[in-house]
Amino acid sequence: MSEPSPKAVNQLLAALPDAEYQRLVPHLEYVPLPLQQVLHKRGESIEYVYFPHRAIVSLIASPEEGLNVEVGLVGNEGMVGIPAVLGDNIASTTAMVQREDSGMRMEASLLKTEFQQGGSLQNLLLRYTQALYAQTSQTAACNRLHQLDERLARWLLLFCDRIESNELWLTQEFISKMLAVRRAGVTEAANRLQQAGLIRYNRGRITILSRQELEAASCPCYKIIKGEYARLLGTGND
Repeated sequence: MSEPSPKAVNQLLAALPDAEYQRLVPHLEYVPLPLQQVLHKRGESIEYVYFPHRAIVSLIASPEEGLNVEVGLVGNEGMVGIPAVLGDNIASTTAMVQREDSGMRMEASLLKTEFQQGGSLQNLLLRYTQALYAQTSQTAACNRLHQLDERLARWLLLFCDRIESNELWLTQEFISKMLAVRRAGVTEAANRLQQAGLIRYNRGRITILSRQELEAASCPCYKIIKGEYARLLGTGND
C-alpha cells in the first residue's frame, strides 16, 4: 500500500496552517487500518490518536454486556481519540475500523502538548469535537425516535459521505449490529428502500441510486449532522 500525503487526504490535517502542520509531521506515522482493528477500547487508556484517510472508524457504545450500538462515524473529516487531547485519556467508546484503508497516527501525549499551545490546531480540534458531539447526540436521539427505514437511509448517507462514493460493501449482519436492531429488520428496511428505487443491494454490495431521493427518505438527522460539520469545519457540502 503506497503512502499518500497525509495533509492532502485527511481534512483536519489539511486545514492546518503549514507552520503548525510541520510541527506535527515528525510525529505522524503512516499505518494501515485493517478491517475490524480495534484502535482503542472503552475504559482503556488512549495511547494513539488516528487521522483516517479513506478508512471508516465506528465509535461503539456498550450499554450492557453483549450489546453494542454505533454512536458515531469517523472518516477523513476527523480524528479518532479526541478524549486524550481534551484532558482525560480514558476512552468512553470503542473505536473499530469498519472500512479498511490507512491513516496517520500520533502519540496522544504529543498531540495534547501541541493542543495546549493554542493556535489553529486547538481551535480546529475544539470545533471538530463540537461537530462530533452533534453527531453522537443526534444519533442517540435518532435511534430512539425514528423509524428503521429512515435510520438506515441516514446511516448509509453518512457512511457514503466519508468514503466519497455511492457504493459500499456491507453485510446486513454488520448493519444490524451498528443500528442495534434485528437482522431481519435491516433486511425488510433495505428491501423497502430497494423497491422504492433508492438503493440496489446484492450480496453485500449496496449502491445508492438516487442520493436526492434517499436524503428525502432519511430522517432530518442526516441534514442536521451534515449541516453541523459544514458550519463548524467547512465539510459536508455537495
